[in-house]
Amino acid sequence: MDHLVDGQHPGADRPQDPQAGGPGMTALVARRTLETTVASPAEIPFDAVLAGQTPMLFKGLVRDWPLVQAGLRSGQAARDYIRAHDQGGRVVGYTGDPAIKGRFFYDETRTAMNFKAERAPLEAFLRRLEEVEGANDAPSVYVGSADLDAYFPSLKAANDLGVGAEVFGPEPPMAGIWIGNRTVAAAHWDMSNNIAVCAVGRRRFTLFPPDQVANLYPGPLEPTPGGQVVSLVDFETPDFDAHPGFREALKNAQVAEMEPGDLLVYPALWWHQVEALEPFNVLVNYWWNAAPAHADTPMNTLLHGLLSLRDRPDFEKQGWKALFDYYVFGPADRAGAHMPEAARGALGPMDEMKARRLRAYLLDRLNR
Repeated sequence: MDHLVDGQHPGADRPQDPQAGGPGMTALVARRTLETTVASPAEIPFDAVLAGQTPMLFKGLVRDWPLVQAGLRSGQAARDYIRAHDQGGRVVGYTGDPAIKGRFFYDETRTAMNFKAERAPLEAFLRRLEEVEGANDAPSVYVGSADLDAYFPSLKAANDLGVGAEVFGPEPPMAGIWIGNRTVAAAHWDMSNNIAVCAVGRRRFTLFPPDQVANLYPGPLEPTPGGQVVSLVDFETPDFDAHPGFREALKNAQVAEMEPGDLLVYPALWWHQVEALEPFNVLVNYWWNAAPAHADTPMNTLLHGLLSLRDRPDFEKQGWKALFDYYVFGPADRAGAHMPEAARGALGPMDEMKARRLRAYLLDRLNR
């Protein structure tokens, strides 16, 4: 790696983006994501990003991708390139009125969305984007997380990261493509680590570490705009009376400004708001976890915790916290280390057979 940049600078000194609706978050956040360069994606220090909880932005790393090069010529060239790889499947797209200003979010009740979702051929969404491109009052349109393997396998093959099991483990990543105009994905977290490639246009990621969850005022568990809980704070015009803790969140925030060919890596559970800043934008991303295939989703555990633990007296919750620290959050081998191996059961190393037995045991107890 060369020229690491620790990116500390006053956010108010950064130039305003006239297309992004004023200073907004960029005037409030003083820290930029760590920027660096490497020769190829295979040289990305993934351990430093994940174990170190240090998002990194790799400038120009995949600028030679054919998709990136098409976008550098024009938005039309990028759309035509995508068309050439379209398999004709029906993708899920989202459309919002000009009044939402690109922010896909809730309506005023926080019980319904301010946009509509539909499944249609990609061509329908590309034509819609072409019809409104450049209009000041354009509706917001985007295709979200279309699976590259299912819909664009040849595009994925032609625009390849060149990394595999040595990074992702035995399970391949879920690779998706995001296509749209000027849009804002409200701050949310994902259960997977993420590689985000700015392929066409410009993107801005505003990132927060997981421990800022309370200061980001998460919304309802359901419904959600895109499957994940989102922050209820309007980052463009934050209401500090309603969300006073957001001031503390801002002290821990960082911003990654991305240009075509830039690649951003950040760990699972980091909150991120994503802004697409041009009339036409494309993002390619890869979600992955190093967890074994038999591991359940931790979200199920959290939801069951709401059911079984949240409303108990505080002294009980503290006792359960100690038990969770011992059995779950401490060293994986601690709870069974003092037992004979044959007696450890689920307290020993987990495998597919033990996972099945434990899952069956849980289902039996839940169904009583």
